[in-house]
Amino acid sequence: MKRPRRRFLHLAAIAAVLPAVPRFALAQSYPSRPVRIVVGFPAGITPDIVGRLMAQSLSERLGQQFIVDNRPGAASNIATETVVRAPADGYTLLVVTSTNAINATLYDKLNFDLIGDIAPVAGLIRSPNLLQVNPSVPVKTLPAFIAYAKAKPGKLNYASSGNGSATHVAGELFKAMAGVDLVHVPYRGSYLPDLIGGQVQVAFGPIAQSLEFIKAGKLLALAVTSATRSDALPDVPTVAEFVPGYEANVYDGIGAPKNTPADIIDKLNKEINAVLADPSLKARLVSLGAEPMPMTPAEFGKFVADETEKWRKVIRFASIKAD
Repeated sequence: MKRPRRRFLHLAAIAAVLPAVPRFALAQSYPSRPVRIVVGFPAGITPDIVGRLMAQSLSERLGQQFIVDNRPGAASNIATETVVRAPADGYTLLVVTSTNAINATLYDKLNFDLIGDIAPVAGLIRSPNLLQVNPSVPVKTLPAFIAYAKAKPGKLNYASSGNGSATHVAGELFKAMAGVDLVHVPYRGSYLPDLIGGQVQVAFGPIAQSLEFIKAGKLLALAVTSATRSDALPDVPTVAEFVPGYEANVYDGIGAPKNTPADIIDKLNKEINAVLADPSLKARLVSLGAEPMPMTPAEFGKFVADETEKWRKVIRFASIKAD
């Protein structure tokens, strides 16, 4: 009886090891063909630029092409669903953005669950928005702006890139925490011409698109929305220096279809974090008003979940509806 039992235990041990062998071999050989990085926005804006920088670097490091596939539309929901429906083999990835976290609450009926259907792979970048005003607003500092807005409730208009956009929810969070009454004006196209022209007075917009106008004196930067000051504008304070606890970043990361093998996710995470440590890449990101955001898959997953819950509260408090 002892010999058959020993044989059974020996075979069981072999059987337990065998499933791990193909997975290890898969990770070792990955990628063996081109990898698609799906971006839910048009070419030329930050998620696309960051996605292309990462694709180029990963192609060089891993010896296979990483190709950006732009799938704009429905506030990135089309791109996200494309990745959710893709095979879970590591060859279709998603640039996950702050828009995804907002959409989880903004849209009542999505064909996917961001947290359940997208496996976190890695963080890429974090970037603050900029609380900026037209120079016609008679203030030079954020405390003065808050006092002015409180003295003139409902008289200042703030522009955004649409209902439920990152620029909108950042403004609504500021209104609630600073105790001011600003009127939201959503735009389908760029609001910058009207902000520069004074038709709207305030915006919570990306640093990169406003830098040249700030340097030219056409817009005034009052504060950045991150928890710490931005390397792109080191002399500009944070909102949190005067409104404690305020933070509203936009961010990009990488996700994959759920059930993507953990070994592949870990390999991608290691390579992405190595790219983010490159000083030349960091300099390029600073020029975009961004900073590297290296994380483990677990850390990035928690970050996205926390952001989703944060914006859920803001959207429901402000009764924000999708266009």
